[in-house]
Amino acid sequence: MQKILIMNNDITQCIKYIGVDDLDLDLFEGQYIIPNGIAYNSYIIFDQKIAIIDTVDNRKSDIWWQNLDNALNSRTPHYLIVQHMEPDHSGNIAEALKRFPDIKIVSSAKGIAMLPQFFEGIDFSNNTITIKDNDTLNLGQHTLQFLTAPMVHWPEVITTYEATEKILFSADAFGKFGALCHDEEWDCEARRYYFNICGKYGAQVQALLKKASSLDIKTICPLHGPILSENLSHYINLYDTWSKYEPETDGVFIAYASIYGGTAVAAQTMAQMFRDRGIANISICDLCRDDMAEALEDAFRMNRMILAAASYDGGVFPAMHDFLHHLQTKNFQNRRIGIIENGSWAPCAARVMTDMIGRMKNIEIVEPVVTIVSRMKQTDIPALEALADAISK
Repeated sequence: MQKILIMNNDITQCIKYIGVDDLDLDLFEGQYIIPNGIAYNSYIIFDQKIAIIDTVDNRKSDIWWQNLDNALNSRTPHYLIVQHMEPDHSGNIAEALKRFPDIKIVSSAKGIAMLPQFFEGIDFSNNTITIKDNDTLNLGQHTLQFLTAPMVHWPEVITTYEATEKILFSADAFGKFGALCHDEEWDCEARRYYFNICGKYGAQVQALLKKASSLDIKTICPLHGPILSENLSHYINLYDTWSKYEPETDGVFIAYASIYGGTAVAAQTMAQMFRDRGIANISICDLCRDDMAEALEDAFRMNRMILAAASYDGGVFPAMHDFLHHLQTKNFQNRRIGIIENGSWAPCAARVMTDMIGRMKNIEIVEPVVTIVSRMKQTDIPALEALADAISK
């Protein structure tokens, strides 16, 4: 698979990259750990008319304006295509209007309606062009075709197809965590990005994939992460799998929430039981310490899951409750799940976990539900073995 990491700014002779890496941000959207930073991608198309595709977060405005000015070389842009109004892409719209008073802002009706929400006191009324699904904008040799992509992952989102170069500017679709200066595997951080950012909206992603399937696409230019070229079927097939809520890997994900370590021992014991049964793909997560976004990624990646949690305050230990709440929010479905609860006097974690899982679609709770009391004992082994057997089938 080939990924273009933009060592220079040329995508094609007429299309340039003017985006920016952000290595200073610790949490994307205030919640997702990004140890390798994030890329805010932005593009410019040169033709008889010049079009900028999206700006960047105002955290990096100075660098972006320098990149844009260098690319323009004293020329004046005619259009600013606004595919997505989230602040990491729209941060410089008002400044663009200030510097280029005649520029036309091209976006969906919902995108244009959002402009005053982010930029108070600015009159955009004479500088906007509202587009609908399949509308086109001719730049000369290049024609832009707009495909609406509502809820991938905001309601105003559009994507842009350029037929001459066969490029799909895909907005947040096909994006990933990680700055472009870090060359790393796409799948892992794209998967973590997808399920945490777009995971709830599988039906909407399927709708976008259906629209895109009729296009001759040679390159995908997302708003985060590397530009994708060659073997695009790999990335598209993964998006198809993810957005159908189908498992990607035949394996078991074990997520546990332990107070004093007793539940952790049970979880580790289950992991060894699965290894003994020849299951190669096993991932185990301490929900109290590990990255929640990684936990969601593995839950969606695997086709089976074990939940092991201590009882707490008449319910389930908060880390497990938080994890299950995240799964509900992201529309988790189509999996087989085994449950282990722990309690010292009134085990109740299984009841709460079962109730929360019951609100998800097409989830099978595999019997037996195992209860341990304070610490795992030899007498608990047969029940754990029975659960391992049932999950392994």
